[in-house]
Amino acid sequence: MRISVVGGGPAGLYFAVLAKQLGPDHEITVWERNAPDDTFGFGVVFSDETLGGIEHADSAVHEAMSREFARWDDIDVHYRGTVSTSGGHGFAAMSRKRLLAILQQRCREMGIDVRFRSVAPDPAELAASSDLVVAADGVNSAVRTAFADSFRPSVETRQCRYLWLGTDLVFDAFKFYVLETPHGIMQVHGYPYGRDGSTFILEMHDDVWQRAFGPIAATGLGPGESDEKSIELIRELCGDIFDGHQLLANNSKWATFGTVRCESWVHDNVVLLGDAAHTAHFSIGSGTKLAMEDALALAACLHEQPSVPEALAAYEEERRPVVASTQRAAQASLEWFENLAQYTHQEPEQFAFNLLTRSRRVTYDNLKLRDKEFAASLDQWFADSLGTSVAPPMFQPVRIGSLELPNRIIVSPMDMYSAVDGVPGEFHLVHLGSKALGGAGIVMTEMICVSAEGRITPGCPGLYTSGQEAAWQRIVEFVHRETPAKIGLQLGHSGRKGSTKLMWEGIDDPLPEGNWEVCAPSALPYSPNNQTPRELSVAELGEIRDQFVSAAEAAARAGFDLLELHCAHGYLLSSFLSPLTNHRTDSYGGSPENRLRFPLEVFDAIRAVWPADRPLTVRISATDWFEGGNDADEAVAIAQAFAEHGAAAIDVSTGQVVSEEKPKFGRSYQTPYADRIRNEVGRRYGTAVIAVGAISSYDDVNSLILAGRADLCALGRTHLFNPQWTLHAAAAQEYPVAWPKQWAAGKRPPQTGRTDGPEPRLDLVRTGGHQTAHARWRPEDAR
Repeated sequence: MRISVVGGGPAGLYFAVLAKQLGPDHEITVWERNAPDDTFGFGVVFSDETLGGIEHADSAVHEAMSREFARWDDIDVHYRGTVSTSGGHGFAAMSRKRLLAILQQRCREMGIDVRFRSVAPDPAELAASSDLVVAADGVNSAVRTAFADSFRPSVETRQCRYLWLGTDLVFDAFKFYVLETPHGIMQVHGYPYGRDGSTFILEMHDDVWQRAFGPIAATGLGPGESDEKSIELIRELCGDIFDGHQLLANNSKWATFGTVRCESWVHDNVVLLGDAAHTAHFSIGSGTKLAMEDALALAACLHEQPSVPEALAAYEEERRPVVASTQRAAQASLEWFENLAQYTHQEPEQFAFNLLTRSRRVTYDNLKLRDKEFAASLDQWFADSLGTSVAPPMFQPVRIGSLELPNRIIVSPMDMYSAVDGVPGEFHLVHLGSKALGGAGIVMTEMICVSAEGRITPGCPGLYTSGQEAAWQRIVEFVHRETPAKIGLQLGHSGRKGSTKLMWEGIDDPLPEGNWEVCAPSALPYSPNNQTPRELSVAELGEIRDQFVSAAEAAARAGFDLLELHCAHGYLLSSFLSPLTNHRTDSYGGSPENRLRFPLEVFDAIRAVWPADRPLTVRISATDWFEGGNDADEAVAIAQAFAEHGAAAIDVSTGQVVSEEKPKFGRSYQTPYADRIRNEVGRRYGTAVIAVGAISSYDDVNSLILAGRADLCALGRTHLFNPQWTLHAAAAQEYPVAWPKQWAAGKRPPQTGRTDGPEPRLDLVRTGGHQTAHARWRPEDAR
């Protein structure tokens, strides 16, 4: 087979080595525009998993790399004059220049034709003359550009700038420095890559860069001169770090990170590899790692599959989920650093934990396994900050307004579609009663509708008749009598999403008969299949506001402990908030302030009749997941408005506002919105923030709470799977909580481990003799 590899970086060279090893008859040519001793950057980082694959595939390459490694376990977080150290992480790094030299030597030994200082032929010409073209030509891939219609690439750039440098200071751990400068917050990522030096990356939000380095860039100096002036300023800003050591440049230029994604990695006999196909932010150290893993997978697929097309299809099928997972983690990490300034109020202990868990790959439980003492110190700090005893974060007490809860778990509102004429029945008693018996701090009803016309479906419950009130009172009394849990109701109006079938008959599908008229801020149907709603008049708004007030008064009489106003998911009040659904031209539409007017009027009217000693909270959709709709900035403004009007908590959900939405699902995918609102609004106004959305393990809950990303977590489907989830989570963590006396005989630690899903994936590195929690890198450790 005639194989052409475009790009002589780690991905291209390593693929050539592996392909030649598995197919000695292959004719392989590598095209590299740079000289063999040209290399840009300093160190590269590997995981033990990647190194295991390299060792298995080519022991000669692995052995040569092993002689160069700097290995260490610790991460040091330098913040506000303190150093927090977490051990057990396990890193292996080496000089990028040495890695390329090793791979080049291996290519020579195997007779691979590597053409340095040679620009590859036109991609179409190369594809015509080769059986396979491997595009490993980096983030600015010419091959990807040539066949862009097939690869369909996109590049997402963000708001931070960074400069990749080196230093002859040899760090003894992975270092994060948070610098509070006159220009704003900057962050340093640093790690050793050998006995002679370390990588040093300075990163900051573009606003900070403009204040600090913008004047230098505006002087009219050439790029080289401008970059050197920048480095001089960095030496001044980071003088305490270097302590006289040198700061080194190597084609170092200010850059804005771009995340490359391609809808396809294959065009006929051309395939993308490494950065040409995908990038992931350097803060999780993944670029070279991913590229060499790509090379391993592609070479194996070529060897195992009977044809090139089948091999390329198998390669993409195998690698795409892995890369997507890494990119999600890298994106979370990137955005965390981009928004770092919102966390600089945190105490050093919490800040360090927040930083370490930013990508969601390292978690509370994971840190306990990596470094038990460090995790214990975090638990102690959190307990001391609350004036309580040590407990898992989820079991620390919390207040929503004046309502005291023994733990931070909420059974999220979940529509059951099982009421008759709006009256909750035996099903609701068992459903909510069982969840209350299961140990959660508070159990929420599904959305209770303020009128018959405000129901979503014929099976939705209401609170607009005396019979409904009596039925709800029975359920509340059971919860209060038989359990320590509190019970809250979610109050809402379906708006344009009403008069639809039960969920299992067709989500959001209109009823085949017996429809009622629906209403909305504007005459815009939810989908082409749904009714066009009646645009509400100002007089009708007053009538609906009064319906909310009457329902709230009934809820108070029924004994509910908390009331949540539903302003999310595209129901009536949510429709007023979104510019996608509110096209009014009067005082209830147009500007954000006008769109907030009616929801705030309803909130204020309820607050006036709701008992002062019971909290009133709000659920919002923090993003519409659609261009032109509300997103994070608008969500902060909406949350702030409700906080200013006295909301005791903001329940942060997302989406379901328009049927065309394009949500980005994933584990805990909604929590970044809660995180921002908690740190920008909740902290300022003393308003609790509730995180929701694909939170399914107690490990995730503990991580979110301890990092300060939320005050409470609401879990829905998890409690459908296991109504006693909170009790079981306590047992799994060996934390004592009171069980219902009737169930006491079943209270024992689980015999088979966790009860809430599989064990978390651990990327622990225990190689090179570093078995302790705090193994430091020393230059003399190099072989």
